[in-house]
Amino acid sequence: MQESFATRAVHAGRRDFDLLGVHAPPIDLSTTYPTPNLEEAGRSFDSLGAGDRPLGTGIYQRLFNPTTDRFEQAFAELEDAEDAATFGSGMAAFTAVLLAAKSRGSHIVAVRPIYGTADHLLTSGLLGTTVTWTTQDRVAEAITPATGLVVIETPANPTLELVDIAHVVRQAGTVPVMVDSTFATPVLQRPLTLGAALVLHSATKFIGGHGDVIAGVVAGPHALLREIKHVRAMTGALAHPLSAYLLQRGLPTLELRVLRAQSTARDLAQRLAADPQVARVRYPGLPGQDPRGLLSTQMSGPGSILSFELVSDAPSALQRFISALTLIMPAVSLGSTDTLIQPPSMLTHRVVDADARLHSGIAPGLLRLSVGLESADDLWRDLAAGLRAAV
Repeated sequence: MQESFATRAVHAGRRDFDLLGVHAPPIDLSTTYPTPNLEEAGRSFDSLGAGDRPLGTGIYQRLFNPTTDRFEQAFAELEDAEDAATFGSGMAAFTAVLLAAKSRGSHIVAVRPIYGTADHLLTSGLLGTTVTWTTQDRVAEAITPATGLVVIETPANPTLELVDIAHVVRQAGTVPVMVDSTFATPVLQRPLTLGAALVLHSATKFIGGHGDVIAGVVAGPHALLREIKHVRAMTGALAHPLSAYLLQRGLPTLELRVLRAQSTARDLAQRLAADPQVARVRYPGLPGQDPRGLLSTQMSGPGSILSFELVSDAPSALQRFISALTLIMPAVSLGSTDTLIQPPSMLTHRVVDADARLHSGIAPGLLRLSVGLESADDLWRDLAAGLRAAV
């Protein structure tokens, strides 16, 4: 019988601790590794350069690090994946996925909205790719013989729209589907079990969970991860071992943090929806905001991120609201132990074309709230003060 997620999150990547005689994951900070047997070292170099595991020595930290490898094995277990690859940031991970996909085709099909910088990277064509933006119901129409990847994010950033992963996978056919599951984490959603080829996380967010590490992680089958690790080896985007250590430190409390913050987010979403100073709240857990019934089939809960719009979307009203907050921090990022708020159109999605932002539901006055571990009543008092000031 498979162990529960909570148990696996505590023990994943730690099952050799008795053999090692340790209680906390070791950190290997070596930049280089001894190569006394040159023939063996050459074989290991070739293996690592191709995206495979070392055959003996790890050669060089850009190619391999035991601490990073330990986290990858642990995270793959939590995502029900064969393998995982960790990067210096979520955008480095996304870049590697796009570059690896070019071996199948340089055309990308993507569903908006997604993270602003990911949108910008696709639109810019910087990596030699082209993109067709579409909706989750028209993915099949957008695919061409040159399509190498379908990209979706669910829950979507920052509108919290839910994208039906299995529906997109069916339309994509043989084209791999990559799901950015940052908002959900493997606690609430496991895209690979729904047919996605790859799942990506900005591990900076819930996986690290304490606002003290920048990293990205991709999980999936060995064949695709081999391609992605090949790109990582060439571009030098491997996460630092200390980052990997902090990511693994976050795993045992991941479920506790996600579920606690989710409970508070439900409460705050309901209070905001009832407040006359709030024009609209976007949160999958509210009535009518899960028309496809995905909370019962795809996710096990609505998560801890929500967005809302004030009655007035004037910049001055937004500034008065932000200035009145004393507990909630105005800052980008999300998934930390403390609550953060920011206006996506002015910050995280500023680089997205203005018309595309509006078409995707990212209104000028939209505020994205990442709920932390504070008391719901304390957070509501802070929000209420902001709402009064915004009038």
